[in-house]
Amino acid sequence: MKRSVIDTVDLTVEELDGIIQTACDIIDNPKKYSEKCKGKKLATLFFEPSTRTRLSFEAAMLELGGSVIGFSEASSSSAAKGESVADTAKVISCYADIIAMRHPKEGAPYVAAKNASIPLINAGDGSHCHPTQTLADLLTIYREKGRLNDLSVGFCGDLKYGRTVHSLINALSRYSGIKIVLISPDELKLPKYVREGVIEKNGMEYVETRDLEGSLASLDILYMTRIQRERFFDADEYERLKDSYVLTAEKMQLAKEDTCVLHPLPRVNEISVKVDDDKRACYFKQVLNGKYMRMALILTLLEDAENGVLPTHDESHVVTNKIRCVNPRCITSVEQELDHKFEPTDKEGVYKCIYCESEHKI
Repeated sequence: MKRSVIDTVDLTVEELDGIIQTACDIIDNPKKYSEKCKGKKLATLFFEPSTRTRLSFEAAMLELGGSVIGFSEASSSSAAKGESVADTAKVISCYADIIAMRHPKEGAPYVAAKNASIPLINAGDGSHCHPTQTLADLLTIYREKGRLNDLSVGFCGDLKYGRTVHSLINALSRYSGIKIVLISPDELKLPKYVREGVIEKNGMEYVETRDLEGSLASLDILYMTRIQRERFFDADEYERLKDSYVLTAEKMQLAKEDTCVLHPLPRVNEISVKVDDDKRACYFKQVLNGKYMRMALILTLLEDAENGVLPTHDESHVVTNKIRCVNPRCITSVEQELDHKFEPTDKEGVYKCIYCESEHKI
């Protein structure tokens, strides 16, 4: 197993800052990096639809002088025949030098990384994590605000299933002076494991509210998200919640002159197209920044692989098969022979699944 990135916590603050600086150097000196990955292959394993993330990874590798293989939907892979994630990772390791993987089940990239003999990057797993989107977010914030500390950051919309939200909060928790404003309907509030396990555990200041308009004047960053139809089991609930928040040009008048508006995209109607002309709208810059950060991350992991750098995750405290994870979105719900593994939390008798991070009592 090579070193992989499943979540942003797999990277230290120093490493995050180093990747940001590499991305900035790529922006300033593209020719310097145009053949850095000559002779290397990236495998893009996308088990669910993607435009920005998949094409961003492919563009990143091509601009580094490498090549790309892979698939863009599960139906065109052996997963349609019932092949396990673990076996897929072992097979692809025979063909490529590094993997970028998206999967609808939470924890699938973790399982793949454990079974691959090449580095793997999580390109999104269900509603769990999306670390490379977080890298794009961090670079955008850094380039727009000049810092990653002392910021008031508002997250609006689907905070329950929004993996980009979970990942960015996790990353920001390691910087000082971050205030989090959580704006959502009650049904889509931030999951308990993120609120307690990240925000409260790290002593971050935060508020929960349903009021977007009343929050705008205090925000340095506004992170809008869409209500994700594909994460809902109940179509009626989706229809009821889908238009909970819409950012308009009129509402932007309530925000500060230097507020930075981000969105992981795709948007549906939660940001009016009239906002696109506002200098504070940074979501298309975010897309471009994602390519540069993925270039920097690919370079970092390939260099680590060549230098024999190994993952450091310690499983000595993990409890195996004492209970079963009941989260229907967890990879253990479909890969039947997969061990159910849990690690202790700060709460007595409460353990979290190492794949999806849902909490269970033992």
